[in-house]
Amino acid sequence: MISMTGYGYAERQDEKFSAVVEVKSYNNRYLDINCSIPGVFSQLEKQIRDAVAGVARRGRVEVFVRFRDNEEDLVVSVDESVVNGYLKAFAELKAHAGIQEEVRLDHLLSREGVLKSERPADADRAWAVIEPLLDEALRDLASSRQAEGARLALDIESQLEKIDQCVRAFQTYAGEIEETIRNGLQSRFAEVFGNEVDENRVLSEVAVQLTRFSINEEIVRLQAHLDSFREIGFGGDPEGPVGKKLDFLCQELNREINTTGSKSIIVEVNQQVVEAKDALENVREQLRNVE
Repeated sequence: MISMTGYGYAERQDEKFSAVVEVKSYNNRYLDINCSIPGVFSQLEKQIRDAVAGVARRGRVEVFVRFRDNEEDLVVSVDESVVNGYLKAFAELKAHAGIQEEVRLDHLLSREGVLKSERPADADRAWAVIEPLLDEALRDLASSRQAEGARLALDIESQLEKIDQCVRAFQTYAGEIEETIRNGLQSRFAEVFGNEVDENRVLSEVAVQLTRFSINEEIVRLQAHLDSFREIGFGGDPEGPVGKKLDFLCQELNREINTTGSKSIIVEVNQQVVEAKDALENVREQLRNVE
């Protein structure tokens, strides 16, 4: 069982490069990958997405990449259009204010946008640095998702055990429900017909009422759903995406628990139904974070 919540981080800082890869994941119905990388490396987004899809199959995954090549030469250039714009504005200002002072270099250097600086981007050179960092961050992410998934599994199993206890209580009271129905019908028939009670009529009516109020079928289905839940969630391929399947089983468990409550004519069973629904709601809450 794997959680959709996790975090991974890797960085490299030396005289050649400065690079950071950070990965965060949250619960989401489907796999949703969001990449935040320098615009000059936008062509690397596909490789990043493919790498993320290799370790996550559900959840919102956010990838942040920061990169600087310290060996690349800084290119500084003059933005001629900006300079001409400032010169024109200065000339108009001088004419309007009646100032004779000449425009000096320091006047222009203090203006924003006159000089432009950039470092040429080499995507292949950057990917050679980013790729191993991404792999490291994704391993870190996968490890944290697995650790969180293990904690979720422990809590879910404890809630399933509570439901198990409720189902065992249903079994204990199932016979009492049948006995209550039988005794109640016999008493009502005796009140109406006295000693001239047709035993076959009583048995027939008991059979009808048992069909309406017996919870044996619900107990069998509850046990089957619980077995399936454990097999899918904790057995077989525990690292696969099981969240959707388990959520469906929770819906089926909820259906059987509700039916048991609607059929019950014993207070003790109704109390166990409340306990089972509370435990099941806790399971469903935790499943929101299961991949």
